[in-house]
Amino acid sequence: MRCPFCNFPDSRVLDSRPADDGCSIRRRRECGGCGRRFTTYERVDELPLVVVKKDGRREVFDRNKLLTGLVKACQKRPVPMATLEALVDELERALRSTAELEVPSRQIGEMVMERLRLLDEVAYVRFASVYREFRDVQEFLREIQRLSGKSGAGSRE
Repeated sequence: MRCPFCNFPDSRVLDSRPADDGCSIRRRRECGGCGRRFTTYERVDELPLVVVKKDGRREVFDRNKLLTGLVKACQKRPVPMATLEALVDELERALRSTAELEVPSRQIGEMVMERLRLLDEVAYVRFASVYREFRDVQEFLREIQRLSGKSGAGSRE
């Protein structure tokens, strides 16, 4: 493994242990050139999961993009980063556990909102407002009423 600090082509493994509930291996390494230590993760090489966007475009699933969206929705909320990372892990596992290699973005968005609603209602409304493209305050209010369980709440589903 090439050193990320000095680019030396060789390093030795100091420690290995399972990570991500046994889905990867965490390796602690030491560079043979500069002596600095760094961590690598080894995962099974999986077939790419493709997301089908609303306009029909296809792009490879990017867990960092999903995590970034969750971080924005949870900004200034009492949701630990570890919880968001675990949520992304759970979502990715759920998506990969199906036999499908292509997943509609709508399905991912609904899965995220379902979990966010249980995690933090404010973050849920923030995410839903972007995901569902609320056009005005009335759509915002309908979603809040639906969330709070008041009768007469409209739904866009």
